[in-house]
Amino acid sequence: MATVSDPVEVTAPPAFRRDHLVHAWIGVKALSDAGDALWMIALAWTAVQIASPAIAGLIVAAGTVPRAVILLFGGVIADRADARRIMLAFNVLRVGVLVAVAVSVLTTPPSIAVLLLAAIAFGVCDAFYEPSAGTIARQLVRAVDLPSYGAAAQTASRLGTMGGAAIGGLVVTHAGLAASASVNALTFTVVVAFIAIWLRPRFRLARAEKESALRGIARGFTHLSANPTTRTLVIALSGLNLAVGPAIGLGLALRAHDEGWGAQAVGLFEALLGVGASLGAVSVAKWRPRHEARAGFWALVVQGAGIVALGFGPAWTVAAAAFVIGATAGYASVLLSATFSATVDTAYLGRMGALTRLGDDCLMPLAMAGFGALASATTVGVPFALFGGAMMALMILPLRNRTFRTLSLNPRN
Repeated sequence: MATVSDPVEVTAPPAFRRDHLVHAWIGVKALSDAGDALWMIALAWTAVQIASPAIAGLIVAAGTVPRAVILLFGGVIADRADARRIMLAFNVLRVGVLVAVAVSVLTTPPSIAVLLLAAIAFGVCDAFYEPSAGTIARQLVRAVDLPSYGAAAQTASRLGTMGGAAIGGLVVTHAGLAASASVNALTFTVVVAFIAIWLRPRFRLARAEKESALRGIARGFTHLSANPTTRTLVIALSGLNLAVGPAIGLGLALRAHDEGWGAQAVGLFEALLGVGASLGAVSVAKWRPRHEARAGFWALVVQGAGIVALGFGPAWTVAAAAFVIGATAGYASVLLSATFSATVDTAYLGRMGALTRLGDDCLMPLAMAGFGALASATTVGVPFALFGGAMMALMILPLRNRTFRTLSLNPRN
């Protein structure tokens, strides 16, 4: 049986179902996710009111460029420094950015420059915050409890995001950008208070040696090259959304347009995806598989078949496929993320997490463009079949790996 990494225990955590500190942290994160969703609605809505569609798109996407450039440096810092202090510092900076936006738009009308600066500042903060935040689960709960933690955290995050998006339009319409920024600043203030007062790691992770940032990045790639299990997980998590993202983000709209189903059908399909993802994540806590990685990769095989099914048939089969894709996405992401956190060398956890996010950020625009080009050159069903088939074929690699077939995070298995 494969083993998992074992950080040094500082304070013995209670069983997950009785771990009120972790439950509170999950709730605080969900509140922050709600504030972020509300802010993104406000940013996009304000951008389209004061700028052309092209400039509005640039504003909304402005944070991705600095995040992509800086993310690997954030991973180096996450593996070297105290993750809790990094999270605290950059959440304080986020509060400062939001307060500055609120004050600015209260004195003068919103401008393109203000929106661009805010989006870029958030991208920089994300680049440093996210790799450190990605290590916090491994510092709070035992490896055996990572799937339960992931299920609860992902479900709470989805609910928070849905709730924030639902009220975001109302807030910006009736109270303006300043109110939206203020609400999100309040949610980040709650996060800052919780991290500063209550959040204390229970496990001490191995730390990377001090060296230049560029050498630390290079050492991360060397580690990736020398560890096939970690490499497979990084590739799988990096590409987790590359097949489903274009199929959902672009493909569903193309199908609804070609079939004359209308925009309301796209909304229904998206809702079914969200419901399926929430149920898929929750199911891990209720019916946890014996071999987490193997179950997660098989779920992605089913997801690939669901992507293919989106391209064909009447609306009801597309709706069913959308639900299946959501359920398998929620299920697989919980299991594979838990496997990733438990098995990656903790001295490299921040850098490996940064690589998974970087792959998604950098390759998604290419995947979207490729999907659209295939649909234009052939028929709309062809890119669904190719993207879904590619996902199913790629899963052969980890499923043939004996480590993933036998790996269990529960030592009692």
